[in-house]
Amino acid sequence: MSRIYAVILAAGASARMGSMKMLLPFQGMTVIEKVIGNVLASGLKNILVVTGSGKEDLVRVIGKMPVEWCFNEFWKDGMLSSVQCGIRSLPEDCEAILVCLGDQPMTDPETLKKLVRAHGNTDRGIIIPVFRKKRGHPILIRKKYFSEIEKLDPEKGLRMLAHEFPDDVLEVESDNPGILKDIDTPDDYRNEITQTC
Repeated sequence: MSRIYAVILAAGASARMGSMKMLLPFQGMTVIEKVIGNVLASGLKNILVVTGSGKEDLVRVIGKMPVEWCFNEFWKDGMLSSVQCGIRSLPEDCEAILVCLGDQPMTDPETLKKLVRAHGNTDRGIIIPVFRKKRGHPILIRKKYFSEIEKLDPEKGLRMLAHEFPDDVLEVESDNPGILKDIDTPDDYRNEITQTC
């Protein structure tokens, strides 16, 4: 059986939000709990949360959920450092990762299922959801690219992987605009709360 790990990135300082966005209320739970719940609802059981800023508060919340977590001591270096930290923390038999944003609770389980199904039906190494021709998150990446991720320029980030290996990218259509959105600012948060009420 293919071992896919959802790697949820939750290490940032939430500087533009002004408070820890992963712990903000969202549909009767916190943002990070909603993200984890969406992954679990998709059928994925292997989940690794990458923590950084505010680790203690975050772990208090996710500690009661069926997830593992790791700490990215270089979280100030940006999102790519958290992806790299997550990969280093995975077991050897991990075959692929689904890189999920911890501040993207709007991504529905069905989109995640589509990505996992696509992984089982293609040899492509990078699988990206697309809404109206725009690429979003989460991104599914096979193990063969783990070493390439270690070499990426932190300034350009994970998106460079698809640019460097365009022939190995599979785009999967999604009808969920949530794949294009994350929560960075108070306005982002208010907009999403209003839309989901």
